[in-house]
Amino acid sequence: MERALHEHRLDHGPIRTYGTPRRLTTVVESLASRQTPVSRETMGPPRAIAFDANGDPTKAAIKFAESQGVAVADLQVRQTPKGEYVFAAKHDPGRHTPVVLAEILPPLIKGLSFPRSMKWDDSGLRFGRPVRWLLAVYDGKSIPIVVAGIRSGDRSMGHRFLAPDWRRGFRVSNFKLYENELARCGVIVDQDRRREMIITQLERLAKKAGGHLHRDEALLEQAIYTVEYPRAILGEFNPRYLALPKDVLITAMKEHQGYFSLVKKDGSLLPGFIAVTNMKLPNMGLIREGNERVLAARLADAKFFFDEDRKIKLVDRVNRLSQVVFHQKLGTLYQKMERMRDLASHLAATLGLSRESVAACRRAAELAKADLLTGMVREFPTLQGIVGGEYAAHDGESDMVSRAVAEQYLPPSMDGPLPKTVAGKVLSLADRLDTITAFFHVGLIPTGSEDPYALRRHGAAIVRLVIEGELPLKLGEALAEARALVLRQGFAASAGGAGAKGAPSDPLDFIAERLRHYGRTAYGLREDVMEAVLAPADRASYDLVDLLSRMKAVQAITTRAEFEPLMVGFKRAHRLVEKEQWARTEVDPNRFLHPSEHELKKALDEAGQLVPSLLAKRDYAQALDVLVRLKPAIDSFFLGVLVNAEDPALRANRLSLLSEVDRLFMSFADFSQVAVQG
Repeated sequence: MERALHEHRLDHGPIRTYGTPRRLTTVVESLASRQTPVSRETMGPPRAIAFDANGDPTKAAIKFAESQGVAVADLQVRQTPKGEYVFAAKHDPGRHTPVVLAEILPPLIKGLSFPRSMKWDDSGLRFGRPVRWLLAVYDGKSIPIVVAGIRSGDRSMGHRFLAPDWRRGFRVSNFKLYENELARCGVIVDQDRRREMIITQLERLAKKAGGHLHRDEALLEQAIYTVEYPRAILGEFNPRYLALPKDVLITAMKEHQGYFSLVKKDGSLLPGFIAVTNMKLPNMGLIREGNERVLAARLADAKFFFDEDRKIKLVDRVNRLSQVVFHQKLGTLYQKMERMRDLASHLAATLGLSRESVAACRRAAELAKADLLTGMVREFPTLQGIVGGEYAAHDGESDMVSRAVAEQYLPPSMDGPLPKTVAGKVLSLADRLDTITAFFHVGLIPTGSEDPYALRRHGAAIVRLVIEGELPLKLGEALAEARALVLRQGFAASAGGAGAKGAPSDPLDFIAERLRHYGRTAYGLREDVMEAVLAPADRASYDLVDLLSRMKAVQAITTRAEFEPLMVGFKRAHRLVEKEQWARTEVDPNRFLHPSEHELKKALDEAGQLVPSLLAKRDYAQALDVLVRLKPAIDSFFLGVLVNAEDPALRANRLSLLSEVDRLFMSFADFSQVAVQG
């Protein structure tokens, strides 16, 4: 709406939107009564072409005037830097707002998109729900439009059960009347008000039940937009179902019925639930009983699946993964399991875990995907991994194995919880590294906003797992191992990258992009600082924890007063070395002619002994401090000598000295990437 009004030169105040299951509403305040006037001038052909020697218009002038919608007599001749040219001047006073709105509202409505749409009449419109009525009012009068075969008017309708004579509806002339009439007719149109009502009712009923609410923001959002008049009710279920795992009960109540769970102080579940209904009755008992009956059936189904699944051990389901396709270009889930198993073992060993832990990671990877073949996961897909952990524990697997299986899909989002166990982190890493490597191998690379296999989410999870989990992982080596496992299974590589223009075609570069995003959002790191650290990074190792530490250290030192003047001197040295492509660093002190050369060489020798040891200890703040202390010597050198001396031997010696400066700084980061004012 804001874009449409701007494009059509209609000034306006704030725009607000409201939504319920039966209405989408846009309110525009202080909308101008007509379009903003505008004058336009268009340059046409030269005067010599537009008019003949007698001053009569030629065909060129006539056609130009016709194309601009003006009379030939109204054309104007003006002097320009190119000479005299013909101009057409037009003034558009603007149309009245109701006329413009009648044009822009139908395409605006038709342009709305939904995850799932339906087409239910001959108009061809696809929409989230059937359109039943249209209310379009400006300045108290209806704006005539037609969408989906429905003509707009100045009437709206209230709640289907709570409104008196709801089919007849009520007339609307302004938003205040609209909001008040809807409230009288059982509709709270403002979603923020519904949110407050629902939260208040949930907290009151949870307290009444002797517990507190299991908070779920996604479920709360769902409740807000599935009712027009929220009325929460407290229900109960048979305590015998508490024998089911907590996550199973919560998921069954949430996904099937949209119920909120109740928990005790110790975190265990209460045999109760809260449902948010769309009714307001003096006696809600009948509705409560109906909800309890439906939930009882759902919980009985969940218990049936749970009991039946445990009759077959997870390990006995593993071979059946060979009958499930992972992806048509990447074989079966069994083949993915094999790659995960070997990669998890490799990661655990390279991270220095004990022999017992390495074996646990391998076993967890072997069982990780077996729960996809269970009835519980088929019924509740969001429980994958979680019920696998429950079944592994039931089968007698070690605590390390069962917890790793349960944690394999963590973190579920950018800010979701991480696995708490090392084995869980290893398993999650193995799964995601394999997925990214395998899909890149066959050319299924994210393009622009398209990412059907959620590879960006996997990449972000890898960054968080390594950095926040403080894992000393050499990412380059891990990705090389993952690719070797894909190649070992014989999958054909893509002939060319399928990524969008400019998109990374290598998994390491792809994950580096996620690292940049993490650095921006989590630490506010500058792009130039991150690029300075990443550009010279060793791709064979690519230690994310180390790279982030370097980025934070560089950004911290950029705030020091002497940093930018130092960078001016360093970049001068870097440009000279780069221009000459000078790689020699053999410096002959006997060729020094100026004290500044001796001073710089001495400072470099001292720094050259300190910086490598500080980098080895990852004392980056101290290492940078050593580099900063080189500033006086670098400045004195450039003030005291001419690098490009006429004597070739003298010039070579000075370039070699600057090459030492460049090499020492580059051992930490490519400081030429850091933006400075100097």
